[in-house]
Amino acid sequence: MTVRLPAADRTVRTYQPRTRPLAVTPGTPFTSRTLYSAAHVVADPYADVSPDSPAAVDWDATLAFRRHLWSHGLGVAEAMDTAQRGMGLDWAGAAELIRRSVAEARGVGGRIACGVGTDQLTGGTLTEIRAAYEEQLAVVEEAGAQAVLMASRALAATATGPEDYLEIYGHLLRQAAGPVILHWLGPMFDPALEGYWGSADPDAATGTFLEVVAAHPGKVDGVKISLLDARREIDLRRRLPRGVRCYTGDDFGYPELIAGDGNGFSHALLGVFDPLGPLAAQAVRVLDTGDVKGFRELLDPTVELSRHLFQPPTRFYKTGVVLLAWLAGHQSHFAMVGGLQSARSLPHLARAYELADRLGLFPDPELAEKRIRNLLSLYGVDQ
Repeated sequence: MTVRLPAADRTVRTYQPRTRPLAVTPGTPFTSRTLYSAAHVVADPYADVSPDSPAAVDWDATLAFRRHLWSHGLGVAEAMDTAQRGMGLDWAGAAELIRRSVAEARGVGGRIACGVGTDQLTGGTLTEIRAAYEEQLAVVEEAGAQAVLMASRALAATATGPEDYLEIYGHLLRQAAGPVILHWLGPMFDPALEGYWGSADPDAATGTFLEVVAAHPGKVDGVKISLLDARREIDLRRRLPRGVRCYTGDDFGYPELIAGDGNGFSHALLGVFDPLGPLAAQAVRVLDTGDVKGFRELLDPTVELSRHLFQPPTRFYKTGVVLLAWLAGHQSHFAMVGGLQSARSLPHLARAYELADRLGLFPDPELAEKRIRNLLSLYGVDQ
């Protein structure tokens, strides 16, 4: 059977879905790269909430999805941007997510790192921003997880120059219990982060960022770079102190960056590894054998889907991620915290289904076909 899919030019065309998924199974732990998936949260569709009220989370489905990622060998980067922090999930909800997920990780032996930010603030002084970071850092460390120091909207709005970033991050790194991951999220993911590290000039910002890392040896496990600029990431990782990892957050160039070159490679902490988790895991196991060509043959075809999901406005990529989780059978509905299931157009969602189906990402293609038909019919596309 075929599915009638709407396109951006207002036409409707037929698509022949796959009948078999890509064959992927859990396997041995990775030996050459560390992969984190920034995992989404599953909303409670029966909760009587509005976009302005605290998010209602389906905890059973949310934790089950994390077990799915761990079963394939990926780590979970918890309470990050993919979990809609600042876009539906508030700090109270993120704190509960952190505690529940860390406990779940401990039970299954899963790797986990958790986001530390300042989203309990809407603004504030540098003293208040530092205190907000400290509060979140304490929650993550008390839960027993590694911290990811996330970019702060409040700091971007308040800082007057690079020295404010050096002071805030220096204070946090001195008091952190163990090595952390520093996260540089570009304005394409969050426009409020324009000029982070004290300058709108990427070269100047990179200099300040590297100064923070170099000033605190032993306190930085790695840096996550989400700038969608592969050349800049390669340049930055070559300048990192020995022993500091680069975790790519480039959802456009990740195959090249993970494969690396003669001067090094990137690990990964990616939102796109939410839907791509099993396939990405299989690709890295191929890479573990030294087969770079085989790794690229598996992962390169996924970039078209990733570029589609992360097209501008990039911050709404979460909608496509949750759509694919629903179509893949990881949750029973296509509802999102904050009502963000409405943040992408029907043609965008239809294209996401098509690209994911071509890759064989749906464990049950028949279920995915049935669900996309239901969604299209709801919008008036006759099947």
